Amino acid sequence: MIVVHHLNNSRSQRVLWLLEELGVPYEIQRYQRDARTMLAPPELKKVHPLGKSPVITDGPRTIAESGLIVEYLVDKHGGGKLAPPAGSEEWLRYKYWLHYAEGSAMPPLLLKLVFDRIESGPMPFFVKPVAKAIARQVKQTFISPQINLHLDYLESQLAQSDWFVGDEFTAADIQMSFPLEAAAMRGGLDASRPRLHGFLQRIHARPAYRRALERGGKYDFVPA
Repeated sequence: MIVVHHLNNSRSQRVLWLLEELGVPYEIQRYQRDARTMLAPPELKKVHPLGKSPVITDGPRTIAESGLIVEYLVDKHGGGKLAPPAGSEEWLRYKYWLHYAEGSAMPPLLLKLVFDRIESGPMPFFVKPVAKAIARQVKQTFISPQINLHLDYLESQLAQSDWFVGDEFTAADIQMSFPLEAAAMRGGLDASRPRLHGFLQRIHARPAYRRALERGGKYDFVPA
């Protein structure tokens, strides 16, 4: 039995969704973030030394990293579902989006989260004006332009089809959901980019997505 070590408000929600799409039985081991620091609890380090989520156990195997988990589950349980034929042009595009989601899309969103916290967080009064000014400057000159660059790119990529690999929904769309939902919550993604907005509406309407939310619990799309 696959066990999903599920941290609230984390990338592990995508794993639950994927398993629901595949129809694979699984169990959930729940972990809660520290309410003050928003960090994962130390118990997760008993599963994997980094103490991060997502991580799954499948018998004797412990598998971490979103992209690898997605590939492992699709390869083992997909039976031809949720991935194009290996070696095809669509397969290369599928692999690209699996890696792009974390390698390119998430870093500027994480930076925005960090600098938002610096700007609004508690600190000595004599430091706060300088820290806030630096945080605003970094966001205006680097972070926001980078986020907009990626959102414009992603908007253009959905010009020809509803899904990132083509006309068929794949696990790459599940992988891409987290950065886009994070962008919608905190990165400026709104209805002014109608294709990305439509993508989010389509994934939210999927029955498997809704079942995963019911099993995983409240999900605020906080980058982790």
